[in-house]
This record gives sequence, C-alpha cells and structure tokens, in this order.
Amino acid sequence: MRISAAQRTENENRIRAAMDQLLRGELPPGGKCGIKTLAREAGVDRNAFYGTRPYAHLRAEFERRLQSLQQAGEIPDPREAQITRLKTEVANLKERLTQSERSVSELTGFRAEALARLAAQHEEFVRLREVADPSKRVTRLPSLRTTVIGSCS
Repeated sequence: MRISAAQRTENENRIRAAMDQLLRGELPPGGKCGIKTLAREAGVDRNAFYGTRPYAHLRAEFERRLQSLQQAGEIPDPREAQITRLKTEVANLKERLTQSERSVSELTGFRAEALARLAAQHEEFVRLREVADPSKRVTRLPSLRTTVIGSCS
C-alpha cells in the first residue's frame, strides 16, 4: 500500500518525536531504547526501518544518536544503565574477593609459621632445662604455677 508524501512526512515527524522521547530516557513501561520501541511509539511498522524501506535513514540516525550518547557516558535506557552499573559492581566485588582470599592465604601461612616457631622454642626450652647442670649457678624456675593470684574469671 502506497502512502502519500503528506502521510510520509507526518510519519517521519512522529518517528523523530518518538526518537527524541526515547533518547531523553522517557521509555514506555516494558520498552527498551531500540527500534522496536521506536516503531511502536511512532505507530509505524518496524519493518519500514530496515533495508531499502522508507524509514531506514531514520533508523540509522537513531542508532547514530544513541551510540553518540553512550560514548558520552549517557545511557538513556535505565535498565542498560543499571546493567552497566551492576557489571562494574560485580567486577569490583570479584577483585575484593580475590584480595581477601589472598590475605587469608597469607595470614594462614603466617599462622602456621608462628605456631611452628613457638613449638620449636618450647622444645628448645624443655631441652635446655634437661641439660642444665645443677652445680652451676642456674636458678631453675618452677615448671607449673601452684598458686593462683586474683580471680580467674
């Protein structure tokens, strides 16, 4: 079915108005910032935006304007902005998790090393007590505490 020049101009004006609306971020419920929503908002068949159809140049213009907004850091589609924000947040959380796992691993190694050193020192103390010559002026300390000073609670 052919349309008149006036109808075509009217359709192009509706498409441009819908294009401006979508690029400002005023999306209808359930709509995305894309050709399908543009066609629905303008009341035009979306097939008219593809190939050699009459509004293919408007699709190219819409995609170009959308891309330039995205490159400028503005995302008119709130869902796309949320997806981008959540992806960034997930990447940050993964990095924090990696750092935490690295710290836990380092601290676990440090703990094992400290326990090994304490055990070696204890063994050395026991050995030195057994080796101590009673004829020399070495004062032996009691091995166990027999009296309790103060409250233990």
